[in-house]
Amino acid sequence: MRMTKIARLSLALVLLLLVGGCQRAPESATDIQPSPPASDVGHVPGEPVGKPVVYQLMTRLFGNKTTTNAPWGTAAENGVGKFADINDAALRELKAMGVSHVWTTGVLHHALVADYTALGIELDDPEVVKGRAGSPYAIKDYFDVNPDLAVDPAQRQAEFDALVERVHRQGMKLIIDIVPNHVARRYRSTQAPEGVRDFGADDDVSVEYARDNNFYYVPGQPFVLPAWPDSYRPLGGEAHPLIDGRFDENPAKWTGNGARNAQPKFDDWYETVKINFGVKPDGSADFPRLPPDFATRTTAEHHAFWADKDVPATWKKFRIIARYWLARGVDGFRFDMAEMVPVEFWSYLNSDIKSIDPDALLIAEVYNPAEYRNYLQLGRMDLLYDKVDFYDSLKLLMQGKGPAQTLVDIQLRFADIESQLLHFLENHDEQRIASPDFAGDASMGKPGMLVSALISRSPTLVYFGQEVGEKGEGDAGFGKATRTTIFDYWGVPSHQRWMNGGAFDGGALTADEAALRGFYARLLKLSATAPAMRGEYVELHTYNAARGGGYGQQQFAFARFSEQQRLIVVANFERIEKRLTLALPAELVALWQLPVGEHRWVERIDGGDVVLRVSEEATVELMLPPMAAWVLEEGR
Repeated sequence: MRMTKIARLSLALVLLLLVGGCQRAPESATDIQPSPPASDVGHVPGEPVGKPVVYQLMTRLFGNKTTTNAPWGTAAENGVGKFADINDAALRELKAMGVSHVWTTGVLHHALVADYTALGIELDDPEVVKGRAGSPYAIKDYFDVNPDLAVDPAQRQAEFDALVERVHRQGMKLIIDIVPNHVARRYRSTQAPEGVRDFGADDDVSVEYARDNNFYYVPGQPFVLPAWPDSYRPLGGEAHPLIDGRFDENPAKWTGNGARNAQPKFDDWYETVKINFGVKPDGSADFPRLPPDFATRTTAEHHAFWADKDVPATWKKFRIIARYWLARGVDGFRFDMAEMVPVEFWSYLNSDIKSIDPDALLIAEVYNPAEYRNYLQLGRMDLLYDKVDFYDSLKLLMQGKGPAQTLVDIQLRFADIESQLLHFLENHDEQRIASPDFAGDASMGKPGMLVSALISRSPTLVYFGQEVGEKGEGDAGFGKATRTTIFDYWGVPSHQRWMNGGAFDGGALTADEAALRGFYARLLKLSATAPAMRGEYVELHTYNAARGGGYGQQQFAFARFSEQQRLIVVANFERIEKRLTLALPAELVALWQLPVGEHRWVERIDGGDVVLRVSEEATVELMLPPMAAWVLEEGR
């Protein structure tokens, strides 16, 4: 294969994007659209050349062996996983599956109902705590870890440090959440470094807004609890000394989602308060703005820009927080609802993080596709969730409600940043694939995950339990089923069967669960190690949909290739067997310099081989099983 030709095609695409923008549709069904140069985000020198795999786990659920699952159950009743439960055996299994980064959700000390007053920790009011275990995103102390997660809560910091060491020893990296947009209704740090004041400690509470206030206020009005719907009572109606119909906060603060009333609504983020980053109540900025050309400047230039700037007090607090966790050995951060915070702050913070650890992985939750490039280029993020376009469209395809062509259009629209759009099918915010409100069948995760993991050069995110078909069933307390609870003490049945009492050997899995996990392991390992994952992408869907041959809008195919490797990826989103003829256009045949004749290609996921017949175009006859996920590699 001649990489010079690929290089010329890639250059041509870049020039096209510069001249005409990235919105151009293919001129014909046979247009080949190679990807722009690959990013090295997350790549560890010396590791196999594929792409990173991020494994998200809910720390208090991952190692929990208790299967009681009583609604609103206590930690004693329902159990709670510990840092120590994420042991070497578990980590070895994740590493073997291709995982490069472990995202431990719920590490930071957040509001919860358990009593840790013996450790000097103030009680939290259940009326402003969601669930009994509390939301991982209502942070109470940015410099401490959740005492629930320690075997000995007094040694919780050391137990977390030991987890970081274990992850590193297995050759992986560990990331945690930073939640910049809001904190717990009552923030009280017991572990802040000397001289670091709590959020709000120095605020002028007589005014709605001041640049260096950490919070926004409703002057002269005390906070009033939301009106509970008839279906809800804190702690499920259980008596508690702090459940008295009031919460002492005067004046009231703006609620975490920006609600400005002294009494938020029940569907507001009432457990949190909004943080002020120097955005005035009218939406105008009270901080230096980045020059427009900084979208093309280096991270070092961003860091230099902020060196002499006067910035809001909140910005400085978060810089201290990020530096603190980097010093503790954390390898990166996932930033909650990053688009609720001005992009200039991210330039300030992320350039500082990268000045300390250039390899730190920075993932942001941004749901507005119109802002993707701003948060990547001006905000200096490494990765953004690709939810509103890619995930939502792939979900519709998996449900039989949308065409595969949409995925082609999305990939073209974001071709210049595709390597920075993190793909996923599950996370803590989304429905489980096997739940009735998503696909109702864990096997539909196979074609969905195939496309999600292999279509781009972006890292792949997997949520614990996804790989064994967890359904997200059961009434945990706060919230509804279809999503695994993030608010309560709970057990995750399918995951617990893989955990097998702490052996992490899958010994208790059903045959279907074991088969599904085997599929995920093979796919993710391929994603993590295949050179083609850092190479080029050519969509085959448009050509084949127009050609016919049994191929329709519930199938999806593309090619991934590098100098070392050629792959053809084929997914069947129908729940029936599908016979079709898949064709490679003449342009790709010429690019690959495929000789006329018959060639053996090997299927990498389920095994077996097929025959590719080459003339002017190339064709392969396929009998795809229901919900098939195949990767064909050129035989050697």
